[in-house]
Amino acid sequence: MAKNRALQQWRVEDSIELYGIRNWGAGYFDVSDAGEVVICPQGPKGPQVSIPEVISGLRDRGHDMPVLLRVENILDSRIANIHESFRKAIKNLGYAGAYRGVFPVKVNQQQQVVEKIAQFGAQFHHGLEVGSKAELVAAVSLMQDREACIICNGYKDEEFMDLGLQALRLGFNVFFVLEMPSELGVLLERSKALGVRPSIGVRAKLAVKASGHWTDSGGERSTFGLSPAQIVDVVDTLKAHDMLDCFKLLHYHLGSQVSNIRDIRTGVMEGARLYAGLIEEGAPMGYLDLGGGLAVDYDGSHTNYISSRNYSLDEYCTDVVEAIMSTLDEASVPHPHIITESGRATVAYYSVLLFNVLDVSVVEEVQLPESLPEGTPEPVINLRETLANISLRNLQECYNDAIYYRDEMRQLFSMGRVNLRQRTLAERFFWAIIMRIAQEKTRLKNVPRDLADIDVSLADIYYGNFSVFQSLPDTWAIDQLFPVMPIHRLKEFPSRHGIISDITCDSDGRIDQFIDPQGMKPTLELHPLRDGEEYYLGVFLVGAYQETLGDLHNLMGDTNVVSIRVADDGSYEYVREIRGDSVADILSYVEYDPRRILEDLRDTAEQAVRQGRITPSERFSIMQAFEDGLRGYTYFER
Repeated sequence: MAKNRALQQWRVEDSIELYGIRNWGAGYFDVSDAGEVVICPQGPKGPQVSIPEVISGLRDRGHDMPVLLRVENILDSRIANIHESFRKAIKNLGYAGAYRGVFPVKVNQQQQVVEKIAQFGAQFHHGLEVGSKAELVAAVSLMQDREACIICNGYKDEEFMDLGLQALRLGFNVFFVLEMPSELGVLLERSKALGVRPSIGVRAKLAVKASGHWTDSGGERSTFGLSPAQIVDVVDTLKAHDMLDCFKLLHYHLGSQVSNIRDIRTGVMEGARLYAGLIEEGAPMGYLDLGGGLAVDYDGSHTNYISSRNYSLDEYCTDVVEAIMSTLDEASVPHPHIITESGRATVAYYSVLLFNVLDVSVVEEVQLPESLPEGTPEPVINLRETLANISLRNLQECYNDAIYYRDEMRQLFSMGRVNLRQRTLAERFFWAIIMRIAQEKTRLKNVPRDLADIDVSLADIYYGNFSVFQSLPDTWAIDQLFPVMPIHRLKEFPSRHGIISDITCDSDGRIDQFIDPQGMKPTLELHPLRDGEEYYLGVFLVGAYQETLGDLHNLMGDTNVVSIRVADDGSYEYVREIRGDSVADILSYVEYDPRRILEDLRDTAEQAVRQGRITPSERFSIMQAFEDGLRGYTYFER
């Protein structure tokens, strides 16, 4: 498509189709007539904000790239949309229970994110799910709505139990979800000691197991959760302690990105059966917590591929409510309140990683000599003949010959039988052959697999001012796909094909898989760099897990973080600006003392003065440079 359109005038519509922004953007992102990516926090018909314009404002305010841009309105919209979809499904189907969403704090633990969810979500009684003492303390400090649920998951010691019980005494709606059988005894002991009757739930191990990433937490072999037999033991223990009335919630978790709606529906039906069984055992219950699962369509394909989903939000909510109703109505069981822990779907769209491209490495056509020098090794002569004999009918043969003769020259070089210039000449002929084959293979109807991969070897390398390990850890850890695209110049034909490398000293610090209607592609269409102009790229849908899982590889720290809020008239304000880590900050994280570092450097510099290597004034300049360096941003600064 791109090559055909290049012969005509490239249009904004072509960029929209090429990068699929309207497929994965969920209406929150689009391309303006000016060829710039815009934010649409209220959807396509609402106000739009140009991302390049936001970057310009950040530059004026002294912020360097990279920047993590958060859009508060999108977070509000995601929470509201989930509740509205469940409200419609409950009303249309005549469901007797209510919906209570909770946000798993582990998905994005940043204070600004959790605080905003607690504040905006209060109107919907949207709660929080916590899995540690630290998360519980944070949740209690931020939540003001006493009707919202605080779901305590994870393995809990006595102190964790005590904190939750004290929160109950303060009026919070806290549920203790048993993940292991041994937790029940601890909870009963601590509740008796503090004189508080807890609200108890259990996490069930379902037989159904969804497919895709992040689904190992489901199924019978999941790490946490209780089997049906262990759940019955909980019932018996609570009866023995006259505390069965405290058993109020059943929880299960299929995974945070369940792509197939059939897996979700099957899980709901099994969970509802277990719920009905607990009612039959005499437990009052009242809440059915479906855990996570509501997926994000990262690649925009609307399929059951692991980076997508084959259902809409409305379909998800309707299927969940309908499956619970059909199962429980058959057993004459009252409808419970429905809880979901849809963290990924809540925050993914909220954040965009923005960075500038520092440089590009291009495989260019090489100048070949008209005649070969005397004493040219035979493999070089053979490579020259291969280049001269390339035709549409022998592309595979020429490719095989080129690989063979190139490898032969490398072996001769390692044995010391050819010199550096001779090896370089062989490499030039080799790449000339590869580039010629790449041009010719476009005329083939069926391209052999070996030749199909040639484009990757010829791809440009765009060096981005960011760290994959810090900002996109799932990219290298589990090959997660995120939408990546230029955020400007989208009225121009992207004539280059490239991969994106970060600025760490690691070959894994790259993005070399990109979304495509057919699943993924190994290169991304990009624009050539212009002298004196910045070229900006954006990585979208990065609000879930990436900040929490970021790694200090090469001591690259947190990026600058900026939040904006868009008004109804399209104006916007920078509501929060958080400076990224300085070099001193990062060194202190790994147990260095910046003050001690400066003292050691001063001693070294003073010794250099005494030895006559530098003057006292040079010593001052050197120390000033190191002091400025410690205060500086860990990323490339223009």
